[in-house]
Amino acid sequence: MLYLSDLDFTLLRSDTTLSSYTKEVWNKATKNNKLTVATARSYTGVTELLKGLNLQEPMILLDGTIIAMPSGEIVSMRAINKELGDEILNISKTLLNLEPLIVAYEDKGETFYYPKEANSYQKELLKTMKNRNRIFSKKSHTAKDKNLKIVYLSSKDEAYALTLELKKVLGKSIEVKSSKDPYFDCYFTTILDPKGDKAHALKTLEEIEGVDISQTTVFGDSHNDIGMFNLAKNKIAVANAIDELKELATVVLPHTNDEDAVANYLAKELLL
Repeated sequence: MLYLSDLDFTLLRSDTTLSSYTKEVWNKATKNNKLTVATARSYTGVTELLKGLNLQEPMILLDGTIIAMPSGEIVSMRAINKELGDEILNISKTLLNLEPLIVAYEDKGETFYYPKEANSYQKELLKTMKNRNRIFSKKSHTAKDKNLKIVYLSSKDEAYALTLELKKVLGKSIEVKSSKDPYFDCYFTTILDPKGDKAHALKTLEEIEGVDISQTTVFGDSHNDIGMFNLAKNKIAVANAIDELKELATVVLPHTNDEDAVANYLAKELLL
């Protein structure tokens, strides 16, 4: 069996920590099962947060744009090229005078770029990243050769307007996801390669692991988990999940992420 869990507000507690109980159950479960994560976070962010977890299987990172081994070896990558990336930046600048954060793949690693004049939402996010390497700001804020994610932080109205315009102009050449951020009082609009989402990454991961949909169980809480829930046979929503995800779930857990929801399910299901 393959068990695949989202991180924020699913496996992680709301303060982004893991309880000792979750670590204990996870590590026991990996002895006879395949466990991994699917998250919007980067490789660096995941390895920092998941210290103490036994990670052996490929991980779905950055919303599905990358599948990487715990060692950092890239198994699969989906990126937006520079030409299309610059077109996205031009649309947002012209329409709303918005500039994004860009997560690019350069020199065998993820690099974060932010505009010289960061807005208030971006400044709040950057405070949480101040101790990380590979974060840059350049006077000329342009797309890179391999853009894994182009991310806008804005008001709800700006996010809605930008999403509509990008879909109208660029259509199916990109994947656009917009939702309220769980940690900051703003909306995230994330632009990905059309196959750079969790759903497509799940298909690729199943091929790598040699399992099919009937052998896959996914855990989630929010909008970027919907694609996985539409694919997997066993889809488990934590108690704090959005209603839309609960409607797709085969099981809605009685516990929240702060109550070790995933660990409790694994302990019961696998008789740990």
